[in-house]
Amino acid sequence: MAIARHTARTAPWTALLVTLAALLLAGRLDADRPGKDAAGAAPNLVETTIEELHSALLNGRLTCETLTRGYLERIAAYDPPPEAVAAKAPAPPLPIPLTTDTELNAIIRVNPNALARARELDAEHVRLGRLRRLHCIPVILKDNFDTADMPTEAGSVALAGSLPPDDAHMVRQLRAAGAIILAKSNMGEWAFSPYRTISSTHGETRNAYDLARVPAGSSGGTASAIAANLGVIGMGSDTGNSIRGPASHLALVGIRSTLGATSRDGIVPLLANRDVGGPMLRTVADTALVYSVVAGYDPADSLTEAARTHPPVGPLLNLTADALAGARLGMLRAAVDTDTADPEVMAVYARAIADLERAGATIVDPIEIPQFGKLTAATGFCSRFRHDLAPYLATLGPDAPAKSLDEIVAAGLFLPRHQQAMDWALSADGDPAAQEPPCVEVAGDPRRRALLAAVLAAMDAAGVDALLYPSWSNPPRLVGDDESPHGNNSPIVAPHTGQPAITVPMGFTATGLPLGLQLLGRPFDEGRLFRFAFAYEQATRHRRPPPGFGPLVLR
Repeated sequence: MAIARHTARTAPWTALLVTLAALLLAGRLDADRPGKDAAGAAPNLVETTIEELHSALLNGRLTCETLTRGYLERIAAYDPPPEAVAAKAPAPPLPIPLTTDTELNAIIRVNPNALARARELDAEHVRLGRLRRLHCIPVILKDNFDTADMPTEAGSVALAGSLPPDDAHMVRQLRAAGAIILAKSNMGEWAFSPYRTISSTHGETRNAYDLARVPAGSSGGTASAIAANLGVIGMGSDTGNSIRGPASHLALVGIRSTLGATSRDGIVPLLANRDVGGPMLRTVADTALVYSVVAGYDPADSLTEAARTHPPVGPLLNLTADALAGARLGMLRAAVDTDTADPEVMAVYARAIADLERAGATIVDPIEIPQFGKLTAATGFCSRFRHDLAPYLATLGPDAPAKSLDEIVAAGLFLPRHQQAMDWALSADGDPAAQEPPCVEVAGDPRRRALLAAVLAAMDAAGVDALLYPSWSNPPRLVGDDESPHGNNSPIVAPHTGQPAITVPMGFTATGLPLGLQLLGRPFDEGRLFRFAFAYEQATRHRRPPPGFGPLVLR
């Protein structure tokens, strides 16, 4: 049921050159490096940061309405959502040509209230003379985050047009901090696949760095949109991989928090005993700021009771470029399948290790976890999707488009490629706690407790602050390739143990495909992970925007 899409048209080359010349003469086309604005000029929206945007708002070089309109125009130019295509909404004139032959297919819906909210925030700024923590910063939400003003479909035609009664907890936190929910992004149907982002509502999303490649799954729509600078804040969810995997494939920073550090309320579940929602952004500092806004106790999610004694880290997080000095980091070689790992990826990883050492870290190589293979093999994902989906569907009320997973499967409302996943989901019935072994949280699952204890004991014995491994041991696959080695290392530890893990760009292949470095920490040690990631980011500066999504003129 993929919806047909059309690429924005570009002007003929002659007219384009005239437009470019006029813009350059007028001083309206920012020639500085991405994200940096000339004195007195509005910032370029490519690679700009929250700090830069807030500086422009405070200095009067930008209004919230102009900023919001600028991002909406970027979406209209580079990735118009289905309703915009259907309405044949005119795209703004482009100062550079679109260089892509096929579509990104990341944005599925823009918020019709975005500009009105921007005007309200402008008026508030004038009235109070100050900005909220995320004042006017545009957010791209994965389509499994509930929003009362836009449908939430979880990539499934079974929920097409479903309008939740209220916002997810994290969405409320973002709005309260002044962020603007700009758009929803495509996702893998029900968040099933870690490798590709294909929904039964909007088809397949592609990798912004190479449209012949995948963005991983299932948060690939958010990742490609943020990488292409169609928004600033991206929100994804991670059951086994789906924040860190797409973030790595798109040169982003992505954090999977400790289980219980963030609320799951209002996020369509896949496996509630492993689901985590969280931010995916272009810089560590921005990711840390957003994390500090969305993390913390939520009475609607009992698992976050632990956050009462482990409050979220503060907005500044003491991020310093020298944070790796004296750090001890352990290489978890057991996380990598050396038989299938790509040699180029492993060479980039080796350079990342050398960069960490130059930044002052001591690398402990290797970290040995006794019976690691046995422990991880015994901690497979257990089936509880049917059980977890039922209460979510009940929140949609009597007019919910579907009442149960059984009803959805009986009607055939899913992609044929997910038949095996649906069979697996229907294989379990009743209370997950009654399964043997129980399919529950870390504290109640002896398999998960055993793995966590083994990992922490190994870290303690080696005196290390975090563990290291490449987020993927292989580059992004080609679209349609479901067979070649994927090298996905994200599901091996953190989803089972509940530990936090962060991915940060570690470089590119020779052909320009992004690669990510992952750090795994102790429970509720997100602050340390952010500090290490920031110091590595500042020492290497690997992040660069994808080609073909350059600046547009703010109007």
